Amino acid sequence: MTDQAWPWPAGSATGIGSLPGTDIAEAQRIVLGELPALPHLPELPARGPGADLIGRTAGLLVEMPVELYAARWRIAPRPGRELRRARDLMERDLDQLAEQAEEYAGPVKVQAGGPFTLAASVERPIGGRLLRDPGAVRDLAGSLTEGLREHVAAVARRLPRASVLLQLDEPSLPAVLAGRVPTESGLGTYPAAESGVAASLLRDLVEGVGVPTVVHCCAPDVPIALIRSTGAVGVALDLSLVTDLDPLGEAIDAGLGLLAGAAPTRAPSTGRAPTSAQVADRVRELWDRLSFPRARLAEQVVVTPACGLAGASPEYARAVLTACRDAGRRLAEG
Repeated sequence: MTDQAWPWPAGSATGIGSLPGTDIAEAQRIVLGELPALPHLPELPARGPGADLIGRTAGLLVEMPVELYAARWRIAPRPGRELRRARDLMERDLDQLAEQAEEYAGPVKVQAGGPFTLAASVERPIGGRLLRDPGAVRDLAGSLTEGLREHVAAVARRLPRASVLLQLDEPSLPAVLAGRVPTESGLGTYPAAESGVAASLLRDLVEGVGVPTVVHCCAPDVPIALIRSTGAVGVALDLSLVTDLDPLGEAIDAGLGLLAGAAPTRAPSTGRAPTSAQVADRVRELWDRLSFPRARLAEQVVVTPACGLAGASPEYARAVLTACRDAGRRLAEG
């Protein structure tokens, strides 16, 4: 195994991104309180358009304005009201982060949709998803790279003592690679993207933004080998969806960090959140099945919920973050 250092403290836990509610000040307080080793910028999609994954990320694009049309995001001729709202929400969120974490000196994570998830969701002005046009996908990736570079710089200015970790959310990536993204009519699908092209675009983005980057995918069939080839420092996934251990084991052995989604995002029938012992055991179980020494576990693995928590109750969401935090500490203790 590699001797590299990962851009987070041993025994870390973090959230995937989204939380319930509409109060960003309260959400940021919860994150900083429950996840002190690796806090993140919360996302609150319940605030409406522009706070969702696609609208929030589209607001970061450079010279590629978007608008809402028939409840779907599409490329627009000029910036409009929806785009201004998305950017205003992000500014408020960054201001709140700066106010509450001004003296914070560790790693902080920010999240944005990746280029293929955006391409599978945002429509062209003449109809059809951007995914239909490989040239448009390249332009989108370039615009997103520049926008994320500016976004990371804005976070760094507000938190001058912190280091920024970027998470690219790519839930649509497996479907894009497999040609499973449906067309608007639902009668067909878009052609599969070539894995080499996808890896090249993601690699250029990771290099262009210039900070440690994790690729998150909470769908089945995560293309772990492709993600590893992009220069990402880690992959974030839902442990319950991992069926083939070999690609994950090879990536971890080569030094890829793992953000292990070990706590369910919805409350079970009992209504109780998992305990920290249960979450820690879930991570240890996977690690032992991969036959890696436990001495490396707490350094290479970050404990997270299985995915975003926007659909959970506030009480359950907070309990899950607490369980993840304490599970990370348990793993660090051996």
